[in-house]
Amino acid sequence: MRVAFAGTPEFAAVALDALLRAGFTVPLVLTQPDRPAGRGMKLQASPVKQLAQRHGIAVAQPRSLRLDGTYPEDAAAAQAALQASGADAMVVAAYGLILPRWTLTLPRLGCLNIHASLLPRWRGAAPIHRAIEAGDATTGVTLMQMDEGLDTGDMLLTEPVAIGPDDTTATLHDRLAALGGRLAVEALELAACGGLRPLPQPAEGVTYAHKIDKAEADLDWTQPAATLARRVRAFDPFPGAATPWGEVPLKVWAAQAQGDQPPGPATPPGTVLAADAQGVRVQTGAGVLCLTALQRPGGKRLPAADFLRGNELPPGTRLGRPACS
Repeated sequence: MRVAFAGTPEFAAVALDALLRAGFTVPLVLTQPDRPAGRGMKLQASPVKQLAQRHGIAVAQPRSLRLDGTYPEDAAAAQAALQASGADAMVVAAYGLILPRWTLTLPRLGCLNIHASLLPRWRGAAPIHRAIEAGDATTGVTLMQMDEGLDTGDMLLTEPVAIGPDDTTATLHDRLAALGGRLAVEALELAACGGLRPLPQPAEGVTYAHKIDKAEADLDWTQPAATLARRVRAFDPFPGAATPWGEVPLKVWAAQAQGDQPPGPATPPGTVLAADAQGVRVQTGAGVLCLTALQRPGGKRLPAADFLRGNELPPGTRLGRPACS
């Protein structure tokens, strides 16, 4: 079977690698254009492009796939490349462009999407982050037959994954990426013998995983400690939870909620209660958040004990933005 592939970040590269290891012929890869990255802001190829080039696979990087859009010449070139590839199916994972109807119908088996949630929960751009942030106990991967809606297509395969109490987006990402690659291989093998059984998504239980905004990184100390602890895990590695420490933005990479009692009248949320080798304990809107891994600008991510050797956070220190008067 000839399988085209569309994807951009590491999550997608894991799936492409799984297809290649399974022996599928991949004649064409679609991925986002190279972007500036790193300290020198030099153009950098996506993980999917880098993998494709190592395997000698043709790569197309259209800025749009809409023939009537802003870059019709890019879309037309991509359409011609996909037609010429003779692909029986296209696997899509975290591509980053909207696929118009011509793309969905060109391969005879259509487009199969790897989505990192159990649909219809967490449709959209950031399902891993939002599942952790919401306190979900379980997530998973759905292999979906793509249609023109936002993650609304029929489900082909699903498999759940437990979210552990210490899981971050980084750790959960890696497990879901590996699972997505395995399910993509399984789905294509079933498709080859007519064994796929599409199942419409339930009408109930729909939620949307909106794209992560950097502004969300700021910890609001008036929220409960348990909520803040989940946000810290959800925003690792991007955008990284943070809190103002005077004039310095302090990154918080690991934290544990302790208790759920509201603060006393003399202890405003954001007040450091204690700081020692076990962590920096901060009063929140309900309970105490113990910060156990921190980073200041220009520094490294450090366990609290190491951070405190070079930085003082005495009791009474206020973290967060000053309250409006």
